[in-house]
Amino acid sequence: MWKRSDHQPKIKAEDGPLVGQFEVLGSVPEPAMPHPLELSEFESFPVFQDIRLHIREVGAQLVKKVNAVFQLDITKNGKTILRWTIDLKNGSGDMYPGPARLPADTVFTIPESVFMELVLGKMNPQKAFLAGKFKANEMVPLIKGSPRDRPHSPL
Repeated sequence: MWKRSDHQPKIKAEDGPLVGQFEVLGSVPEPAMPHPLELSEFESFPVFQDIRLHIREVGAQLVKKVNAVFQLDITKNGKTILRWTIDLKNGSGDMYPGPARLPADTVFTIPESVFMELVLGKMNPQKAFLAGKFKANEMVPLIKGSPRDRPHSPL
């Protein structure tokens, strides 16, 4: 077994960088997504907080039923202003701001005003989707086959 006999630091205080050794870089560009402290400024923030609390309460049951990761890109004037991920595939479920850490099964792109109308029950989600009010991609893994493949299908 190895045994270290000296536990003294090898770096001395005077070994630090010399004055002028580093060059000054330009300013850091503004992040595309808002800082988490600014999230409360958005109209949809309380809704996402409620969803997060619900997932913490019953997330394990939802993971068993849903088994999917959803990414919600909330837009305003055609630009993504918020991005939330709902992970109902791993562990006991989770919801967090930002892009999905693992590939999302479905990515929804929804204007904030449409999102609020959907959650308040003022708009039918199916009709809104068919009317092009919001977009969803990569839904194939969730569908699991066409209606013709299912028994007792009217098609």
